[in-house]
Order: sequence, then structure tokens, then C-alpha cells
Amino acid sequence: MGEVGESFKMQRRGRDVEKGGVRDKEEGEGLDGDEEDDDDEDEDDYPTPGRRRAASVSTVQSYQLYTPDEERAVVRKFDRKLVLFVALLYMLSFLDRSNIGNAKIAGLDLDLDLDSSRYEWVITAFYIAYICFEWMSVLWKIVPAHIYVTVIVLSWGVVASLQSVATSFAGLLVLRTLLGIGEAGFTGIPFYLSFFFKREELALRTGFFISAAPLATSFASTLAWVIVKLGSNGPIAPWRLLFLLEGFPSVLVAVIAWHTIPDGPDSAHYLTRREKKVARLRLRKDKDPNSAPGKGLNLREMLSTIIDPKSYLTAFMFFFTNMAFSSMPVFLPTIIHEMGHTVLISQALSAPPYLMSFFVVILTAYLSDRLRNRSYFVIFHALLSASGYAFMAVANHYGLGTWWRYAAIYPAAIGFFSVITIIITWTINNQESESKQGTGFAMLQLIGQCGPLVGTRLYPEEEAPLYIKGMTICSCAMVVVALLSLVLRLYLGRLNGRAKHEYGLVGEAGEELVGEKRGKHRRPFEYML
Repeated sequence: MGEVGESFKMQRRGRDVEKGGVRDKEEGEGLDGDEEDDDDEDEDDYPTPGRRRAASVSTVQSYQLYTPDEERAVVRKFDRKLVLFVALLYMLSFLDRSNIGNAKIAGLDLDLDLDSSRYEWVITAFYIAYICFEWMSVLWKIVPAHIYVTVIVLSWGVVASLQSVATSFAGLLVLRTLLGIGEAGFTGIPFYLSFFFKREELALRTGFFISAAPLATSFASTLAWVIVKLGSNGPIAPWRLLFLLEGFPSVLVAVIAWHTIPDGPDSAHYLTRREKKVARLRLRKDKDPNSAPGKGLNLREMLSTIIDPKSYLTAFMFFFTNMAFSSMPVFLPTIIHEMGHTVLISQALSAPPYLMSFFVVILTAYLSDRLRNRSYFVIFHALLSASGYAFMAVANHYGLGTWWRYAAIYPAAIGFFSVITIIITWTINNQESESKQGTGFAMLQLIGQCGPLVGTRLYPEEEAPLYIKGMTICSCAMVVVALLSLVLRLYLGRLNGRAKHEYGLVGEAGEELVGEKRGKHRRPFEYML
């Protein structure tokens, strides 16, 4: 019935007891949002195996000391203050990562003598560093978030800005490698958001975060068009001005991150004392009390995650999606330019597909949370993206013009951005503890980010302007994603069915982490399909 329904049941039970002449003063004070006593820590304690108490009304209400309105107020504050800010950071990250495609058609390749092979190596260097440092995702569990975020945002902002002074292929290659290291540490944001949100709330918040990527791409295309236009007659090459103006804002925002990013619900300065308490209590079923941010990792749980089949299924889904996801932003301006449009028109036409993706990703994430389902949305959007790439591959064979090929970019982009959002959320949802979530997410990134090593080499210049081979491979990759999603759904359904058969019921999200029942009476973890 969910947390809200449970709240009403607990409150009704309390009122029934009061009518019978029993009233606990401490309960009344606990439900009063304006009164904070000195027993906060006792009220917030989680049950432990060594402590058992009778299921009195006092005990029940000690775990239900907030109203639905209070919970909604806390969630809204996290949405406004936290989710939107990390989405801004990711937008800047994606902007600095993908603007090299716009820089290329603005003269980067000519000034630094980059042929097709060298340009591919510049792109590949970023992803090699990105993959090698994906292990940094687990640092969200160890390093205070406000320190960690400030350092990595500052690092990629400085490096992205320094690309504007590159004078050779070697210099640009080194800078792209350093940029990959800086941005690799930021991929763990969905894991970080799980410290603040329930798992049935996480897809929408991850959707806001991931949708910053298509928004950044559309913004980058528009901004690139303006910068190239202004810099065409200036003393600085347009591509140098592009790197500088799109990279330096990250340096400024890093300073703000130090004061804005909380390490956990307890350190969110924009919450009142009462709201911090509600923020902790609302996650008590999803969190292990011994697994708070900054308390380290459980080695046994990490090892069990490494040999877990579902970790590899989601990771390879991510791998094939990234083949399409990574190549499109980098090569889209070139693809549109090869369709016969001018440089400026190519920059402008790159924006609308991503702007449309932004809205669809938010809608998809909302519906996925609302229906508590992941697999159906992955399958639908993977096939949608596959159809877009397939249409681009066969359009010329059937005599269709360039505008038909351009229209097919929309379903391709909408599909893979939505799939990325749900896969990331699905991975975190189906790991039972934060140590497992951190390890599973690191595996997802480590394996999945190898996809761009293939994707960035799918559009060599000699295959212009149709790029039939690249489009066909991306289409097949998205079909594989749909098939793997179906396999994962069947596997998780089998695990849930086995648990139901053995225990007679399936518990709510994370119940096994905080429940007092042990052995055969413990309510098992429910995997989200």
C-alpha cells in the first residue's frame, strides 16, 4: 500500500487506542511537527537483531512519526534543491564532453590537422580514461559528497577550458584523457540520489538527471551556432572560443557545489531539524542502519554482487545502449552536415531531437515509477530507437530524401536516452544494500562504458554521407538491449516466485535489511521487474 497508506493505518491505530483510554504523551509529541524533544536519536533508532520489543502502539508510532504532508514537503525540497542542481552539473558535464563534435565542424580538425583516424582517437581517449576510472563510483559511499563533487566538477571545468589552447593532436589527446578521468567520478549520481529517495521514486529523479544530457546537447548545438557565428570574424578561432565559453562555467559552479551538496539527509542545510528527521524515517525500510554514507563498504556484499548474474545483464544492456548513445551526440552535426546542409544549419538542426528527448525521458521516468515497472519501458524504447536507426540505414535504398533521414533521428535519440535512464535506475533498485548498489553501479559503468569504444568508431569519413554500416550496427545493438531486458525480467520474476514459494510472501523494498525477523521467517527482498 506504500508509505502513505501505512501512515494512515498507523495514525488510525493510534486514535483507536486513545479512545480506549490509553494515550502516550511521547507519541503525541512525536507527531507534532513543531515540537522537538531530546529523544530524537532514540526515536530514530533502527531495530537490531539483539533488541526485541513488544509491538505496542508506542513502538509502532515511533516508526511513523510523520504525516504524508510532511513527507511530501521533504521530497519537494530535495527535488528543488538537490535534483535540479545535480542535473545542472550533469548538463555541464555532458556539454564539456560532447562539444567536440561541434568544434570539429567549426574548424578544429583543420587547425590541428585531425584526419578521421586521429579524431576517433581523440574521442576514444576520453572513453578509455572514463572506463578505467569508473571504480570511483564507490567513492560516493566513502568520501563526503560536498568535497567529492566540488573536486571533480572543478577538475573537469579546468581541463575543458584548457582545450581552447590546444595546439596539437598530442596536446588535445592528453586533455581529453584528463577530462575523462574527471567526469568518470560523476557517473555515480543516481547512486548518490538513492541516499535521499525511495526506490519507487528513483526513476523520475534519475530521469531529471539523465534528461540533462539531451537538454545539454540541444543547448550545446544552439550555443555552438551562436559562438561560431560570433567568432567567425573574431581574433580567436571559433572552436577555441567554443571550448572556453562552454568549459569555464563548470569552474564557477564548483564553488557553489561546496555549499549546496549535502553529504546525506542529516546535512541538508535547507531542511529544518524536523524535516531532517522525517527524511531519515521515510527511508528506514530501504536503508540498512549500518550502511550510512561515509561508513565504508561491506566486502562480502561487494563480492556477492560481482558474481551476481543480474549485475552482468544490466551491464551488457548498458554496453549496447552506449554504442548508440555515445556516438550520436559526437557525430550528429557531421551527419547532418553530410546530408547537404551548411555548418550553421547543421548546428541548429542538431538541437530539436534532443529537446524532444528531454520531455519524453521525464514522462517515461514518471510512468515507470508510477507503474513500478522497468522492463516494459526498456523494451519499448529500445525497439523505438532500433527502428529509428534502421530507417536511417534503409532510407536511401528506398529513395527517401534527407529530411526523412533527419526525422528518423528523433525516435533513435528518444529511445536510447530513455533506455539509459531506466537501466541505471533498475540496477540500483535491484541491489539490496548500499554496498551492493555501489558495486553494481560501478560494474554497470565499467562494462557499459566500453560501448562508446565501439560506438565512436562507427562513422568513419569514408562512409559518409549515409553511414549505413554505423546505423545498422546501432539498430542491432538496441534490439539486443530489448532481448536482454526480457531475459532479465524473466530471471527476476523467477527469483520473486521462488521467494514467494519459500516464504509465502514477498516483502516490500529493502525490508530484509531492517526487519527483525530472521531465518525462514524473514521477509525476502522484492525485485522490481
